Amino acid sequence: MNALYTVEEIRRIEQAALSTLPTGTLMQRAGADATALALDLLGTAMRARVLVLAGPGNNGGDALEVAAELAEAGSDVTVILFAAPKSPSPEAGAALARARSSLMKLLTPQDAGSIISLHTQSWQLVIDGLFGIGLMRPITGDMRVVAEYVNTLNCPVLALDVPSGLDADTGDIVGPDGIAVQASHTITFIGDKPGLHTCHGRDYAGQVSVASLDIDDAFFPSAQASLNDPTIFSDALQPRRQNTHKGSFGDVAVLGGAHGMHGAALLSARAALHCGAGRVYACFIDEVSAFDPLQPEIMCRPALEFDFTNATVVAGPGAGNTPKARHLLETALGTVMPLVLDADALNILAGDNILQQRLSNRNSPAIMTPHPLEAARLLGVSAGMVQADRLAAARQLAARFNAIVVLKGSGSVIARPDGMVAVNPTGNPALATAGTGDVLAGLCGALLSQGLPVWEAALAAVWLHGHAADELVDAGIGPVGLTAGELIPAIRTALNRTIKNARQDAAPITARAVQQQS
Repeated sequence: MNALYTVEEIRRIEQAALSTLPTGTLMQRAGADATALALDLLGTAMRARVLVLAGPGNNGGDALEVAAELAEAGSDVTVILFAAPKSPSPEAGAALARARSSLMKLLTPQDAGSIISLHTQSWQLVIDGLFGIGLMRPITGDMRVVAEYVNTLNCPVLALDVPSGLDADTGDIVGPDGIAVQASHTITFIGDKPGLHTCHGRDYAGQVSVASLDIDDAFFPSAQASLNDPTIFSDALQPRRQNTHKGSFGDVAVLGGAHGMHGAALLSARAALHCGAGRVYACFIDEVSAFDPLQPEIMCRPALEFDFTNATVVAGPGAGNTPKARHLLETALGTVMPLVLDADALNILAGDNILQQRLSNRNSPAIMTPHPLEAARLLGVSAGMVQADRLAAARQLAARFNAIVVLKGSGSVIARPDGMVAVNPTGNPALATAGTGDVLAGLCGALLSQGLPVWEAALAAVWLHGHAADELVDAGIGPVGLTAGELIPAIRTALNRTIKNARQDAAPITARAVQQQS
């Protein structure tokens, strides 16, 4: 499992390790690991010009270690040192002494024209060591000026531990008018951090690598967060037996498609069908389509006449917010079958305490798939507050509603009621278009109908959804102009490939396992 650790956890690990090591050991290891990556980024460039930004704390000490090693390796290194007003730590002091004795140009912001002259230089690499984890205030003054300058450059930028200005826990930019260094690469120390993978993290951290600094595994606690990955859910995906039929893989009923919004329900139903549900029903709240001309295998029904007690229900795509929609959602909540709540189902819930209580009291599997605004309505806060700490918001929703919550967005967060979360690394801006959420909801329903446990179903759905978008973009289909419908066959391909690669010796999954899910 690709564990993610909070700043508080990282600090505890670091302090425990430091108590067993000579002074400066971890900083030297961090410098060596970062230097190795920096040299890879520089490639064969001779006398490469490298700009190193060294802040006033231990992150600056890491940067000075890298600067000294790069200078010794033959790079032309310029360091701008933002010195602390008080004495540096012993480790940072030793790194500073080493830097001063090496062949580099060491400047401070007070040196005449040092920052202004940057605009006349060209660089092959920038090392960002201004601030590490735990920054509590926005970057200001000369450091802000330098950060703004770095963000205009067209060269690799390597951030040490975390891009300066980015909250390592949340991925938000520190401060109401804050700024962060936009790195092309981040080498993060000791353990990975959630903020590098969600909210602004994916835009500012670039390609993330982890340097554990050879700290003993015994110092690491059990992680309450991880990066989503097929190794977590692939055991639940098994090849099908030959002796099966359509009833072996469950029914999915998509509840939605109010007047003028049939497309949302049909997209969700098509996704469920292409991702393995045995039978799929599109249950329309208002007028009923005779059939789906693109996918006639989908059975169209009036929702008021449908029996939802024997199908996995995907409620919300294009449902509207009317008394009829509320009544049908209440019916779905009263079943013991797995349930996916998306879009208008979430908006109805947000304004109805009775339905909220019924959801939280259910013992059957439920997945909620809000975007930030829908999550904000459910929590009674602003979307900005949700985005400021996406992991906390997802955890709060999961605990309140006794459901698996998928908080969508860049670095979607999947949360369990017990507080465990996963941050999804797949996906791209191609998903920022109408209908992709309906496709995700249908995929969730299909996996639940085939008997996947609810946690693994949510993890698999979110990963496959994003992975399919990544593959389409790699093939030149998007990100601009990719449509939700184009995702569906790509998800099917990714799902079958993942099943093929999964462990072969477990029993196949059938819909009969649905009643045993928890």
